[in-house]
Amino acid sequence: MENDKRIIPGNDEGIKTDTESTITLDNEAEAKQHFQVVKRRLLNVSGWKEISKAGSSEFQLVDNTGTEVNRPAREGDYFKINLPAPSTDSGEGYDWVHIEKIEEQDEPLQQMEATAIKVKPSGNPQNNSHNISHFFEGKASSTFRVKREGCTITASVHGRNEAPNTESENFSDKIRNAVVAIGAMLGFSKAQWKSLVEGLIKK
Repeated sequence: MENDKRIIPGNDEGIKTDTESTITLDNEAEAKQHFQVVKRRLLNVSGWKEISKAGSSEFQLVDNTGTEVNRPAREGDYFKINLPAPSTDSGEGYDWVHIEKIEEQDEPLQQMEATAIKVKPSGNPQNNSHNISHFFEGKASSTFRVKREGCTITASVHGRNEAPNTESENFSDKIRNAVVAIGAMLGFSKAQWKSLVEGLIKK
């Protein structure tokens, strides 16, 4: 539980969301094998759209120089997100998040293993911008986690401190961020994340 609190922060302002999906395998050996598949899917950020339902957002992994990469995610990387919504000027058409932490857990005695990616809204690394290019403000975070407990595998997304980013220097971005954030808070992101977690764990 302490590890959960470390990777999934508390909620001090704005809203919080929790979305999860589970699958139970016939035996632990099968569950261990499938968990490795699920973990690879989680770390393959650029493949998230392929495992989610049509119409979802597109995610591209980008390194700390702003270069697109196709490899497992690492701490310090970024997600470049193409939403099915009006784009930002500051993000050059995309919303951006920075990978703050990737945490691995392996507790054989508890028959538990887990991998989590925690991201926060960020500037666009392709133009070295320090202004947040995301519809949520910088205090927000999202934690993407997959966990195996015995024969059961759970994929989850935990949003925390989610509030509209109205601090952009660009007036049109302020309006856009408020509209998109409100849509997310009313349920758009929940549907997006439900599609993702189901795609992560499917056989």
